[in-house]
Amino acid sequence: MVEQKTQSNKDYFLNLNDNARKVIFILAVVFCLSPIASPPIALLLGIVLAQLIGHPFLQYNSKTVRLLLQVSVVGLGFGMNVNTALKAGKEGFLFTVVSIFGTLILGYFLGKLFKINEKTSFLVSTGTAICGGSAIAAVSPVIKAEEKQISVALGIVFILNSVALLVFPMVGKQLQLSQADFGLWSAIAIHDTSSVVGAASVYGNEALQIATTVKLARALWIIPVAFLSGIFFKSKDQKIQIPYFIGLFVLAIFINTYVPFVQDFSSSIVAVAKKGLTVTLFLIGAGLSKKTISSVGFNPILQGFILWVAISVSSLLAILFL
Repeated sequence: MVEQKTQSNKDYFLNLNDNARKVIFILAVVFCLSPIASPPIALLLGIVLAQLIGHPFLQYNSKTVRLLLQVSVVGLGFGMNVNTALKAGKEGFLFTVVSIFGTLILGYFLGKLFKINEKTSFLVSTGTAICGGSAIAAVSPVIKAEEKQISVALGIVFILNSVALLVFPMVGKQLQLSQADFGLWSAIAIHDTSSVVGAASVYGNEALQIATTVKLARALWIIPVAFLSGIFFKSKDQKIQIPYFIGLFVLAIFINTYVPFVQDFSSSIVAVAKKGLTVTLFLIGAGLSKKTISSVGFNPILQGFILWVAISVSSLLAILFL
């Protein structure tokens, strides 16, 4: 009886006309802009709406998420100082190098073990190793990946990102991690920049600054990894997509540090950027449709999950005991 009632509720939402779905979706976005909406709540709301009513603006979602994330990250730069950023980047460099190449090597062997398509396996490994969807988007044209392979890799990354955004702050508080340690851990072990910043912003401002800086420094590794992947897959004629917004993020940090009058309203810019990030996470959740989730397949999910657990546990142990 309860199951029938639940099914009828789902059918009701799915049968809403297009205008009604759009109104509900826009109201959800407005809610995400309110003070009570945190990044995890926004992400969950997006996932729930994706299952109940679908995404009425799905054709615009990918570009909107990419643009909004980039603008939000640049805005966060106005809340940082050059000296703090350099210190965070320096401390995270060794972790970054070891974790990236360790993840790629482990991913290669897991792909062979689980008999996963070579390009799908590489995209999942690259997304886990560097910066999630951005790395997948940059590397996929270089290795001439098919749309299905890209969708599978993106689906795995987005699913695990959703879990990480909710789980990491709880684990950090349970282990009583410092702001600095949590910022470094989340930057290394969470895939996408959006979820890294979302988790760190829940934990605290210092964690947010360190996490954003380390993660964006890590994102620069897209360039050498994409170049090496072109050699590995023998794709010499493909262009590498460089994440130019990272340069704007660095510029924002310099402006905030050395242009005094900007500091008078930098806190307002950061507040707007955080709300932009919250909406970004809502849109990412709203893009996780049943079709996206069901198309992934078990073995690639298993590979992605093992890689994610491996990098999460090993980096946490290194931060705690080294």
